[in-house]
Amino acid sequence: MEKLPKIALPFIIVAIVLVIILSKSAVTIGSGEAGVLFKTFGEGVVVDEPPMGEGFHIVAPWNKVYIYEVRQQELFEKMKVLSSNGLEIQIDASAWYEPVYSDLGNLHQSLGQNYLQRVIQPAIRSAARSVVGRYTPEQLYSSKRDAIQDEIFAETKKILDKQYVQLNEVLVRDVTLPNTIKEAIERKLRQEQESLEYEFRLVTASKEAEKVIIEAKGKAESNRILSASLTDKILQDKGIEATVKLSESPNSKVIVIGSGDSGLPIILGNQ
Repeated sequence: MEKLPKIALPFIIVAIVLVIILSKSAVTIGSGEAGVLFKTFGEGVVVDEPPMGEGFHIVAPWNKVYIYEVRQQELFEKMKVLSSNGLEIQIDASAWYEPVYSDLGNLHQSLGQNYLQRVIQPAIRSAARSVVGRYTPEQLYSSKRDAIQDEIFAETKKILDKQYVQLNEVLVRDVTLPNTIKEAIERKLRQEQESLEYEFRLVTASKEAEKVIIEAKGKAESNRILSASLTDKILQDKGIEATVKLSESPNSKVIVIGSGDSGLPIILGNQ
């Protein structure tokens, strides 16, 4: 019994060493992640092989695995930039990005795990300064937000395409102007709206006046044509037609033919 611990001691040491080796060799890569293998006694970062995928892996204990998240991630940035006339504008923007999976080894070798701070943030800030500097505060406040969003995306993507990073989208969430500039722009927009409304009323009134004039001209022309067509002969014929109809009426009356003006009949009666 006294010799048993001495005999078991080498086995215990071997077991401990195996546990240490196994713990150093076993690597578990989670969902949405990938691993880059670094060979200590080899060529260093492995760039000519696909990254290590999700799941359990065994590697040599003297090598190391660097784990990267390969899902889409979001960067939220608050940036103060200058407009074309030198006024300070605050831009709140989000960038959706992810590392290029097949180039994960190159990304690790050239930039490392803090690639967000090394290239993505400087790229989007530089693009935002460049793009916003082309516009006035009025343009940024009113109609150019979608335009600057697209331009910031295009310029940032141009930079990141060479850095093993894929940019999916840039969203400009808010453009904040100095209060004095914002109030001045809002006053100007209100005045422009009121001016447009006044012009609309003028156009409407002008069209109504034109309509009345056209109707009056049409009525005058109709009366002129009617007056020109009513000769004395026509009036006498109309009078005779009316007399005939009245004579056929059962009402009591006396009709004197040819005693009125222009030879028209005179109608006398007790009703």
